[in-house]
Amino acid sequence: MDSHRPTKMRQRYVWNPILLFALWQLSNAVTHYSISEELKEGSVVANLAADLDLDVQTLSERKMRLDIVANKKYFDVNKETGELYIVEKIDREHICPSKTTPCYLKLEVILENPLRMFNIELEILDINDNAPQFRRDAIHLDIAESTSAGERFSLSNAVDPDIGTNTVKTYYLSESEHFNIEVQTGRDGSKFAELILKKALDREKQAVHHLVLSAVDGGTPTRSGTASVIVHVLDINDNAPTFDREEYNIKVMENSPIGSLVLQMNATDSDEGSNADVTYSYSLYTSEKTQEMFNINPSNGELTVKGMLNYEDFRIYDMEIIAMDKGANALSGQCKIRILVDDMNDNHPEISIKSFQSPIKENAELGTVIAVVSISDKDSGENGQIDLTISDNLPFKLKESSGNFFELVVSESLDREKAPEYEITFTVRDRGSPPLSDNETMTLELLDVNDNVPQFPQSFYTIRVMENNAPGALLESLSAYDPDLHENQYLVYFIIEREIANTSMSMLFSISPENGKLYALKTFDHEIEKEFLFHIEARDSGVPPLSSNVTVHIIIVDQNDNTPVIVSPWRAHGSVVEEKIPRSTDKGSLVSKVIAIDGDSVLNSRITYQFLQVTDATLFSLDQYNGEIRTMRMFSYRDPRLQRLVVVAKDNGEPALSATVTIKLSTVETAVKAYSDMTEVPLEYDIFSDLNLYLVIGLGSVSFLLLITILVTIVLKCQKPKSSKAAPPCRNSVVSERNSFADSTLVSNDAYWYSMFLAETRKGKLVVRQPAPKGSRYIVSSLPRSTGLTETSGSAPSTLQVRTATNNSCVHLVISNIYSSSSNNCIHFVFEYDLFHSIVFIDHCDMFTATSSEWMRRTAQVNSSQC
Repeated sequence: MDSHRPTKMRQRYVWNPILLFALWQLSNAVTHYSISEELKEGSVVANLAADLDLDVQTLSERKMRLDIVANKKYFDVNKETGELYIVEKIDREHICPSKTTPCYLKLEVILENPLRMFNIELEILDINDNAPQFRRDAIHLDIAESTSAGERFSLSNAVDPDIGTNTVKTYYLSESEHFNIEVQTGRDGSKFAELILKKALDREKQAVHHLVLSAVDGGTPTRSGTASVIVHVLDINDNAPTFDREEYNIKVMENSPIGSLVLQMNATDSDEGSNADVTYSYSLYTSEKTQEMFNINPSNGELTVKGMLNYEDFRIYDMEIIAMDKGANALSGQCKIRILVDDMNDNHPEISIKSFQSPIKENAELGTVIAVVSISDKDSGENGQIDLTISDNLPFKLKESSGNFFELVVSESLDREKAPEYEITFTVRDRGSPPLSDNETMTLELLDVNDNVPQFPQSFYTIRVMENNAPGALLESLSAYDPDLHENQYLVYFIIEREIANTSMSMLFSISPENGKLYALKTFDHEIEKEFLFHIEARDSGVPPLSSNVTVHIIIVDQNDNTPVIVSPWRAHGSVVEEKIPRSTDKGSLVSKVIAIDGDSVLNSRITYQFLQVTDATLFSLDQYNGEIRTMRMFSYRDPRLQRLVVVAKDNGEPALSATVTIKLSTVETAVKAYSDMTEVPLEYDIFSDLNLYLVIGLGSVSFLLLITILVTIVLKCQKPKSSKAAPPCRNSVVSERNSFADSTLVSNDAYWYSMFLAETRKGKLVVRQPAPKGSRYIVSSLPRSTGLTETSGSAPSTLQVRTATNNSCVHLVISNIYSSSSNNCIHFVFEYDLFHSIVFIDHCDMFTATSSEWMRRTAQVNSSQC
């Protein structure tokens, strides 16, 4: 393609002269069209194909185009129809600013194959699309009010870009009493207006005239434009100053301050500028005395006091004031002023404190005189009449004494705790106009008396103290408040003495006398003392002293500080319990029962049992609640003859404490025949085959001595003086009236007794069963005969001498163990008879009120005098 481009270019240059000649021939023919401006876009101007005798079907092939000379492209040709149409709206005033010559647009239509060119001229015809406009929106004119009628004033003309009849045709002026217009025609045919004064102006009546000038063109429809004509009337000095009143009567109080305003004069002048500036001055008729006492400001007309006015010296002042403007021909006005001097209340009342007593006690009686006051005023008449007052909200009142003397007395009860002092203001006021007053303030202090008792924040304090506390531990701060002062406020705290179980509260607790801090003097044990109730008194140091007390309730909170103690099966300290059991024992048979007790209370004392070690876990079962060990199956020949059981008794505390017992079971081939009732069925010979005759005699003796011992113990206990009114009557019994002992004693029905009998007799122990009253259970003892001290004994056993009823001889019983339980309020004695080492339990229930659930190990020695 690049190789053919030069050839085409050469051909183009060859044809250029021919094209120029053809264009010159065609340019001689011009086609004229006329259209109105502002036609819509797309409007058809003419059909060029028809007007130029062109074939419509060949216009596209001949590449018909339209060139606009020196203008924007306002037109274009439709190549399919040959129509010339408007592309953009035409504004004649924009294209042809000149209003004298017609407005034309020149176009060229070019076609190829063959090449033809047509010249077209389009005349743009004017329409009335522009309104007349003034060069300025407001026309300002200054005209003196002395201007005579008929005077003319030029106004700026309006401009309309349209031509012919569409341009400005005439002017109109809004209705006015003073002005009119006349329309003139210029050399170029333009129209302009002149303003004519019809009537003389008066600036004082109307200083500014607002007119509206309208310009109207001759188009259809007509259009118009407006401008404001503002006429400012210039002033001349044709008005004299005038006062608002011709005569003034003014009253002035004597002793008015120098410079105080007496009168503000106001003289007005209707003129303006310097013609309205007014100056004030005295006339020749005003006396020198008046001019010495009063001053007049020449610029603003203020009349002020110049000298000291005294009603007694001069009462009336007359003067004449002149107001003059500053015009070329000055004009003036005048007025008369009469000043009357009035008498005034110019002496203040006086107050004098003759006597004032401060401080006073807060318990001062009603009517007590605190102060004596006198008042006076140098004025006379109403100005000399005076009144004395104090504040209404004070517990005092004024009492007139004599003449102008007053007494201040107590009218209400005083309380230093509510108001420690009072600011008393004496106010004296005369009855003048305006009234004058004076005041005097005194401070009254109150002395404290001891009239308030100490107050505790609470009337009852409940303090929880954990047991095993350290001695001297702070329990609570019990501070009271006394609103009094000094020694009446100083408090001393102490515990109101009260004995509990022969123990004073001051031995258990201590309170700081200075600050009321309560301390514990000892370590408390919940199992011994559960709570304390006492009073603390707070006493001030006043005379007489006042006091109040508060109740303190100390609650000893339990800790898990007691290890369970295993009481059954009994064994020596650290020893192993050995038991024998027939190999023919049936499934479910009771082998042994572990009983443990815990001195703690509530949850901490609940005990559960479990195996710690067991030789054969399939052979024995342990009830975790009652500690019964039973067989789960019968013995077989494969089972070893010796079985070792380690049972742990664990309490419910946190952390939990426990105790263990080791039971060695040995199986024997012998069997024991069951008995339903030990008191009715005699024992088999094989059971007692190893006992001799002395043992049988001993058993009878022990039974007899047991009864004697119980009777003697009951008598001794009932004869013992009671420690308190609340102690219940003495009752000795070998049985308990309660329905259950919560694992603290051995309680059983007949079946359980029989099982225990079999277990204990196999070990060669003597078991004593005492019958109980109807509705009760049985108390069982099972201890080795050879034992001297039990596990819980801390010393050698004590002896108890009991005098028998038959021969009045003494029998010695060894008290091997004494323990108490707060759960059933019982003391449990374990006696061991000297001769046969027989064992029996004696329960002394309800003998006293236990203060601790701990099992206390004690020994007791009954004097021989009690035998």
